[in-house]
Amino acid sequence: MSVLTFSEKRKDLLFLLLCGPKTLTEIKNHFNVKSPEILPRIKEMESSNLIYRKEGNTYYITQIGKVVAKYFGPLIDVLDTIEKNEEFWKEHILDDIPQHLLERICELEDCGLLEEGLETIYQSNKDFIENLIKSNVVMGISPIFIPEHPALFVELAQSNIPISLILTKNVFEKLKNEYRDELQIYMDSDRTNLYVVDDVKIAFTVTDCFLSLSLFFKNGIYDPQHDLMGFDESTLKWGRDLFNYHLEQAKEIKTL
Repeated sequence: MSVLTFSEKRKDLLFLLLCGPKTLTEIKNHFNVKSPEILPRIKEMESSNLIYRKEGNTYYITQIGKVVAKYFGPLIDVLDTIEKNEEFWKEHILDDIPQHLLERICELEDCGLLEEGLETIYQSNKDFIENLIKSNVVMGISPIFIPEHPALFVELAQSNIPISLILTKNVFEKLKNEYRDELQIYMDSDRTNLYVVDDVKIAFTVTDCFLSLSLFFKNGIYDPQHDLMGFDESTLKWGRDLFNYHLEQAKEIKTL
């Protein structure tokens, strides 16, 4: 572990040779270094039985090196994904992300963190809406109420977009009491579903185009300034699985 974790070049060299043997010249060119810089790293890895040399200056990964790379690679992916948005994962409640999905966190490696000041939160919501109206399928869970959203989801429902929403009881009651007409239009659509849960500390939307995920601070206050957003297929699959996890615990609402 120390041979690989204490040196970026040693780690990268292991995965370089996993792809195939390389001469010393090819290794130096790959890392854009001179012999005095890379040879000590090579010798350390040879001593640890991770790589070996034969046929002059051609280096190969050992069988033990292949085993290490197989299990070390996923660990690196997980650590890189966490470190990319470290504060986001460290400062928020993660209780409503099940352990089996946290263990797949590297599927979010291409996600970026949108950070907005309080004075520009409207812009963040505008970006969310622009992505949402491009979508052909929408799923989401919301423990918060945003005044612009009832009209937005009515518009999507009237456009025959398949929508499944999970709301907390408090959000559902607010909609039923203050936006009953919009809620009824939504529920009258043949392609919409509505579900209710007691309480969650996670807000997210996943569509066929994007995932937007926001969380609550550890003091229980919702964080409106940080959204994790991604667009690649592994991110969308992770988001769908998160939605389905919460769907199993939700109660469907069929009538008002």
